[in-house]
Amino acid sequence: MAQSSFFDLVAWTVSDLTRRVQQLIEGDPGLRNIWVHGEVSNLLRHTSGHVYFTLKDASSSVKCVMWRSQAARQAYLPQNGEAVQVHGYVGVYPVSGAYQLYADQILPAGEGQLFLQFLRLKERLEAEGLFSEERKRPIPRWPQCIGIVTSPTGAALRDMVKTIRRRYPLARVVLSPAQVQGDEAPASIVAALQALNRDVQPDVILVARGGGSIEDLWAFNDEGVARAIAASAAPVISGVGHETDFTIADFVSDLRAPTPTGAAELATPDRSQLRPALGELQLRLLRTGNAAVQQRRGDLLHLERRLLLRSPQALILAGRQHLDELERRAMFSLASHLHLQRARLGGLEISLAALSPLAVLQRGYAIVTKKDGRLVRSIAQLLPGDEIFVRLPDGSFAAQVSLLRSTLDDQEH
Repeated sequence: MAQSSFFDLVAWTVSDLTRRVQQLIEGDPGLRNIWVHGEVSNLLRHTSGHVYFTLKDASSSVKCVMWRSQAARQAYLPQNGEAVQVHGYVGVYPVSGAYQLYADQILPAGEGQLFLQFLRLKERLEAEGLFSEERKRPIPRWPQCIGIVTSPTGAALRDMVKTIRRRYPLARVVLSPAQVQGDEAPASIVAALQALNRDVQPDVILVARGGGSIEDLWAFNDEGVARAIAASAAPVISGVGHETDFTIADFVSDLRAPTPTGAAELATPDRSQLRPALGELQLRLLRTGNAAVQQRRGDLLHLERRLLLRSPQALILAGRQHLDELERRAMFSLASHLHLQRARLGGLEISLAALSPLAVLQRGYAIVTKKDGRLVRSIAQLLPGDEIFVRLPDGSFAAQVSLLRSTLDDQEH
């Protein structure tokens, strides 16, 4: 049986392996849009504007980076030790070959937990078909009776009644009062919806309340409220919060309005501008436009995913992070080099001081030169009567040679 040779094996380069792992991770749709819960540590706000931090739990950690453009839009940036919910996508940083989370949104843990509950319930109800366009019913063009579910003391009710009276005063308005905030609000809203359908049977129902925080609007993210809206015999228009607020009630309703006043406007025709033909064309345009937008959104999402896989943006972003690392390393290397040069200079100063002739003079010696400046190294250079100069540690003086005696003569004596 043939044995494969060692030399037949093909070894990957580190770059090839990293690129393959990057393609597998960044090509996974499940890792392109995720929320991760954890505790922030090692937070660094770089001078470039990028934010680097680590997200950890009891047993694991993952490095995270938020680019300057996303960080500038953040109303909230965490501190070390805070629990947060981080949204983004998972990618690979090629320089180190490590995966990391590229963050585009950071929320405090409490608010993020509510938002995750909202997403989970939305996903489950959407899978059941409660948000399907096929089950949504058209809003009657000429409603004779309009039911309203909201707080009897809120400004939303006054705005809706005022709008209905201005636009279409022929319609009868029936209020089914409900609590719209607090622990008892979901059951109250369900009961109000059921009472309208059972006792009044209006042509359309408006479920509405004014704006507020995610906690204030939480009753309209209740599963019981969503199922009560879906089971309503009359079509339902939701007008909860402001235009930027979205709740489960908005998705399950037959029509979503940006505000309570908008809900009243959508439920009524404008008496000064009504034309039967225009109403028919408007309905057809709405249906055609919605279908076209949904199709274009799907096409755009598909193209966006293809573009992400081929775009140089990932290389540019990785290069930015690499540049930040090189800057930190260069600053550290420069500081180390300066320290070594200072130490070397100190050693040279010590050595130079040890070799200086001035140091020799301190030990009791003298430097003797002739009048012409030549150094006297031997008595052979001198004659009696020569003028010489003697330098000592603290000064110098002139002298005249009067007696010459060699070391040899001293030894004979």
